[in-house]
Amino acid sequence: MPNAYISGTGFYVPPRVVTNDNLVADYGIETSNEWIVKRTGIEARRFAEEGVGTADLAYEASVQALERAGLTIADIDMIVFATLSPDYAFPGSGVLLQRKFNVAELDPPKFIPALDVRNQCSGFLYGLATAASMVQAGGCKHVLLVGAETHSAALDLSTTGRTVSSLFGDGAGAVVVSATDEDRGLRTWTLGADGRHAEELCQKVWDIKKRPFMNVDADGNGVVPPEDMWAHMNGRLVFKNAVQWMIVSLWKVCEEQGIGPKDIDLLVCHQANMRINQYVQQQLGLPDEKVVHNIDRYGNTTAATIPILLAEAERDGKLKPGMKVALVGFGSGFTWGAAILDW
Repeated sequence: MPNAYISGTGFYVPPRVVTNDNLVADYGIETSNEWIVKRTGIEARRFAEEGVGTADLAYEASVQALERAGLTIADIDMIVFATLSPDYAFPGSGVLLQRKFNVAELDPPKFIPALDVRNQCSGFLYGLATAASMVQAGGCKHVLLVGAETHSAALDLSTTGRTVSSLFGDGAGAVVVSATDEDRGLRTWTLGADGRHAEELCQKVWDIKKRPFMNVDADGNGVVPPEDMWAHMNGRLVFKNAVQWMIVSLWKVCEEQGIGPKDIDLLVCHQANMRINQYVQQQLGLPDEKVVHNIDRYGNTTAATIPILLAEAERDGKLKPGMKVALVGFGSGFTWGAAILDW
């Protein structure tokens, strides 16, 4: 059975920088830079312009990942696309990304299968487990795995929505998961979920149990009440469960590999809240030089945070071949996961 390793990384964030002060000045949100930084560690985020969607961001990151892997889209056997903010309700963004590569125009045409993963902040880890399993089973040689988000179109950018809207930004990260006979790559992973808390971090928009699935006015227009249109979060419960399950998951994958936290060369946490990640770091006893962050610059890009971090760390020389890397994340559902890789 071949090993599965990450052969290429890439990321893309929109050029528009929105600082905490911009939230006040441009959107009239009653908050402050000090308030947001103290509670989240976020100083700025990126917002895509109108007309730019999730698949557009994903394409830019994917081109970079393919280039760094020394591959072309013709080498890819499957696309796995993780996102909270798909371009449409359906179809999934995976096929939209595939279309951007014009694979039907290749000689010969290659109709790459596309799979969408809807596990929000844990989406990349769920996608990594899926992609690696495909590779290890021999079904694929190269899988393009993407996490991409366009949050800015669906945020309540007002004082009412500030506790959620101040957290999120737009961006995309991509990796190529490839087969190898070398002794490297993904060593182990764990995933988990607790659906009892599904509505504690959610954005309903509609309810498919209703007939019709959303309210309709006299003219036949859909009407979405604010409590369904905007994201809802029970912050204290999310924080408590996040630190619990991120630590439990990390210990589990370390024990499966017969290693301890001190053996980890680089910890890559999902970037939801700097305070959560600092608590996890402290519990594991890891020094600052073994942990990477970018939440201060990009905010929470959900499924994109981990692959963006990997691409940045590799670009900046913080992630090097031979390193033992731990990945961990937690998000809506509640869902969580962790993985150990030998880079």
